[in-house]
Amino acid sequence: MKRINLHIIADKTKKAEKVKQSLVKLHSHHSPKACDYIVVIGGDGFMLHSLKKYQKFNKPFYGINTGNRGFLLNKNTSGNLLAKIKKTNAINLFPLEAKIRTQDKIKKIIAINEVSIFRSTRQTTKLEIHLDKKKRIKELVGDGVLVATPAGSTAYNLSAKGPILNLDSHYLAVTPISPFNPRGWRGAIVSNQSKIIIKNLDPKKRPVNAVADNIEIKNVKYVEIKLNKNKKFVLLYNKKFGLKERNLAEQFKF
Repeated sequence: MKRINLHIIADKTKKAEKVKQSLVKLHSHHSPKACDYIVVIGGDGFMLHSLKKYQKFNKPFYGINTGNRGFLLNKNTSGNLLAKIKKTNAINLFPLEAKIRTQDKIKKIIAINEVSIFRSTRQTTKLEIHLDKKKRIKELVGDGVLVATPAGSTAYNLSAKGPILNLDSHYLAVTPISPFNPRGWRGAIVSNQSKIIIKNLDPKKRPVNAVADNIEIKNVKYVEIKLNKNKKFVLLYNKKFGLKERNLAEQFKF
């Protein structure tokens, strides 16, 4: 039987470090390059950070939740870790790629959950939204707007009253954040083949920031967002309550 090698990482919390120490005693610890699986101990924020940090190694990720919601991780339960990993289902997640232009530079970053553009002062935003080279919103006045993947549609997008997208859907959610005008606009569900461009119409008076999951860029002039099918993250979930089941469960909450 092939030996399974693990690379075990933990967030800087007492609970996460305690779980890591107990696992390291039982399993040999290998480098990310030499391992078969990367075990991530922490919460959703730490998982998002770890996915991006270790993406170059192209290894599956198994999360153990020691945070709050833990939507991207498995429950922290007792039992043999290797046996749990062997019984998992794999979910492939494709991230958004955001090309963000500020006054003096262009930066590309990826987001697994969402890219959000929001006001950075007391002034409301004035944003123009293009979809596949066609102007769809002439002027969005409010706190901002976000674009979410199906995996991210149950996170900030849901808090902003955006739609929950089935994990297998080929769509993205475009959701306004506290819109004042057009007041009745609740957002849109668009093809994941789409290219979405969001322009700041008044960057001097109404500065905005862009956030890709947990990475923030300030003083943004425009953002171009599309799904990047060339990057793939593999997450492992226990079969009883995996990401698809969690996504579906959220759709039936009331």
